[in-house]
Amino acid sequence: MKVAVLGAAGGIGQALSLLLKNSLPAGSELSLYDVAPVVPGVAVDLSHIPTAVAVKGFGKDDLDAALSGCDVVLIPAGMPRKPGMDRADLFNVNASIIQTLAEGIVKNCPKAMVGVITNPVNGTVPIVAEVFKKAGTYDPARVFGVTTLDVIRAETFVAELKGLDVSQVKVPVIGGHSGTTILPLLSQVEGATFSDEEIAALTTRIQNAGTEVVEAKAGGGSATLSMGERQHVSAYH
Repeated sequence: MKVAVLGAAGGIGQALSLLLKNSLPAGSELSLYDVAPVVPGVAVDLSHIPTAVAVKGFGKDDLDAALSGCDVVLIPAGMPRKPGMDRADLFNVNASIIQTLAEGIVKNCPKAMVGVITNPVNGTVPIVAEVFKKAGTYDPARVFGVTTLDVIRAETFVAELKGLDVSQVKVPVIGGHSGTTILPLLSQVEGATFSDEEIAALTTRIQNAGTEVVEAKAGGGSATLSMGERQHVSAYH
């Protein structure tokens, strides 16, 4: 299996790459791409971890080589949110980045499974889909918006509120990955009931959890560690 992480030098990309290095099947290849000059160093750093996963870093002029023959492509590339910004504010910056990367995927590995992490996911996934459609290679079963971060946040918050074992809590979350499009189905949580006030408070917190992290980091970035963990689980399974 060959897996590419596009945007591997960023906060999410490094965390995700570390988890993949430790979890991919033996004999897999991990291809790390970023426009940041530090990406070869990230690859060397990860290569020192004793697992049977080969790691190689690719700079800004080597997108084709990074993507050649990939089975899975994960895209955390782009600018993170800062205090005062919502996900929609990122669109103008990140849209062109995603388009360029999608064109590279179409050219080099059109049959790969593509997981889009870059915000605003509600807007970046359609960009990838349109690039594939233009090339005549679009398969809706192979292009995903990775929004399971909302699921783990919901499970964590419910477990904390109800004193439950978080490993046993399952909270379905439907919709998109921005504000009111994030809809946790709290009525489907087994072994727990919620008052109207708890539902309102939990729903609001789950919908605004990303902003909670952005503000807590005081301008130092957005969710990276929790995001990296969830994307790793999604990719691996």
